[in-house]
Amino acid sequence: MPESPHHAPAGGFRNPWSGAEPKGLANLLRWFAERHTTRRPPPDPDPSVFPVMSPRLGQVRAAGDVAVTWIGHSTALLEFGSCTVLTDPIWGEYASPIPTGRLRRWVPAPIPVNALPRVDLVLLSHNHYDHLDARTVRALAEQQPRIEWCVPLGLAALLRRLGVSRVTEFDWWDVHPIGTASVAATPAQHFSARGVHDRNRTLWCGFTVRVGSRAAYFAGDTAYHPEFAEIGRRLGPFDLQLLPVGAYEPRWFMRVVHMNPEEAVRAFGEVAGGSAGAAEGAGRAAVEGGGSVLVPIHWGTFKLTDEPMDEPPRRTRESWSAAGGDPARLWLLAHGETRQLQAPGA
Repeated sequence: MPESPHHAPAGGFRNPWSGAEPKGLANLLRWFAERHTTRRPPPDPDPSVFPVMSPRLGQVRAAGDVAVTWIGHSTALLEFGSCTVLTDPIWGEYASPIPTGRLRRWVPAPIPVNALPRVDLVLLSHNHYDHLDARTVRALAEQQPRIEWCVPLGLAALLRRLGVSRVTEFDWWDVHPIGTASVAATPAQHFSARGVHDRNRTLWCGFTVRVGSRAAYFAGDTAYHPEFAEIGRRLGPFDLQLLPVGAYEPRWFMRVVHMNPEEAVRAFGEVAGGSAGAAEGAGRAAVEGGGSVLVPIHWGTFKLTDEPMDEPPRRTRESWSAAGGDPARLWLLAHGETRQLQAPGA
């Protein structure tokens, strides 16, 4: 018997919700065919529309402060008073195992990997190439060998082959104290694979990290699923929610693996509301009046799907406004931009 619903009986992992399985090869080929026939993707803007800013790192000094710097895609640097956390680090030029023009980076990383401050924790959500970049992992392992890496079940062996010496595997809902932080793994609706024969052999997840009075939720790579309110109830409240808003078209193919902006705003409200019994109503109330900040990620860095590259931030703003969200609590960061929450009363 599987240990829990997301453990597949024959080994490996699965999404435990009805209709949540990713599309197979036949549907992938259909998508590629449609892109050249019946459904041509709309044009993209010039990459220059995305500004790159110089990060303002090392500004957090008080125990109750927290800052976030968006490096690009799902890579963000979270600075707490006593702990620095890096999410899904990718400094590579391509989101693929071999150089592929279509998956080349649109926006350069705003800071070299060797210019990062001391990193205490890395949160790695799953093994896809746009989230687990082997060259970046090797560089971080060599430059900062004391980093503690937090990964889903099954990924420790690969990380060790890439030179990582300190790694902890997490199942969904596992909570581990690491240094001054408490780290938990959360459910996500996605899949894993780095080749043609290892699909779903390792787990995928999001993470929460709590340091003193501050906490952040990093959703990883995920579709909309039924557990967001439960995440908020068990592990919240959160000062920052880093939620993916890009790589969602065509919807018939991507719906089961990636949220669109409207779903991300809904998920934000459910996490902040933390009420599964009245998820929609509680979620809207949380967007309208809660204290958490939404940091959209997984957009504007790699061209993965068919929507225009500048559409995710535009639709996120529109959805946030339609839900009654406070504009000051939507942090649509530029690449390299740093924003900080100061300790209450500062």
